[in-house]
Amino acid sequence: MDYVKLGATGLGVSRISLGCMTFGDAGRGSHSWTLNEEASRPLIRQAIELGINFLDTANVYSDGTSEEIVGRAIKDFARREEIVLATKVFNSMRPGPNAAGLSRKAIFAEIDASLKRLGTDYVDLYQIHRWDYQTPIEETMEALHDVVKAGKALYIGGSSMHAWQFAKALYTSRLNGWVEFVSMQNHLSLLYREEEREMLPLCADQGVGVIPWSPLARGRLTRDWNETSERQETDAFGKKLYEKSLESDRRIVEQVAAVAKARGVPRAQVALAWVLQQDGVTAPIVGASKPHHLTDAVAATALKLTAEEIAALEAPYEPHQVAGFC
Repeated sequence: MDYVKLGATGLGVSRISLGCMTFGDAGRGSHSWTLNEEASRPLIRQAIELGINFLDTANVYSDGTSEEIVGRAIKDFARREEIVLATKVFNSMRPGPNAAGLSRKAIFAEIDASLKRLGTDYVDLYQIHRWDYQTPIEETMEALHDVVKAGKALYIGGSSMHAWQFAKALYTSRLNGWVEFVSMQNHLSLLYREEEREMLPLCADQGVGVIPWSPLARGRLTRDWNETSERQETDAFGKKLYEKSLESDRRIVEQVAAVAKARGVPRAQVALAWVLQQDGVTAPIVGASKPHHLTDAVAATALKLTAEEIAALEAPYEPHQVAGFC
């Protein structure tokens, strides 16, 4: 496993991040396809043994049970100081007018709740899951600054939003001498490249690490176009992301298959290798429900695509409607 610094920080992270939305009580939250603790623990252990030190979860994943499972697994399988643990805040965790968003009250309540579920006294990276249109960015950034100064988080990051919003957040922190975002967790894959227009150049210019979610387009890049999975059939958010670009997406999936066949490797390795070779990308976030998902992800870090292969993979792409911000 290779390790790189997260953006302009000194924090060393593996080139693959383990996405932990897959882990959680299927009876909690909105995902019926998640793995319970017994099924999750071997995968978390495998990831750590493969050298993946960067684990990403969120308070809202399976109503907090993802954080609980991840926290217990880290305690059993690794030294806490060797793990880069990331979680998120924004979505509602309970009824009530202050149960969601990025107000000072919500952030202070949710960081403590996440730490309790994770069984740790700090997270390495605390991320806002989405932009809060109801709360001034000054309030949010000052609250996050205070969370860091209280020792409950070491760094802060953002997730999918418009580039102008991320620039505004960076400027607000800089103007007030507050802690700045060091990472951007955004939507990026061969099937969704709209981030290349503004967000990726902004992050490169500002020294912000990029940790994309859904780098395999929720599995669409790993199998034949007409194949499906339980997750794909029940994933309403995933359908929303890709439903308006089916024809061009199909051609891209076919190109991935062609390159993978020529190379003699699984398609997941090709699709991930493309993301890993994009300028500014630190560590794609990869979910895993089977052992080979992890071995393929790690193998992708060593697969170097040629300029001709990259051109073939990118050629069918057509502009997409902006998606993934909510």
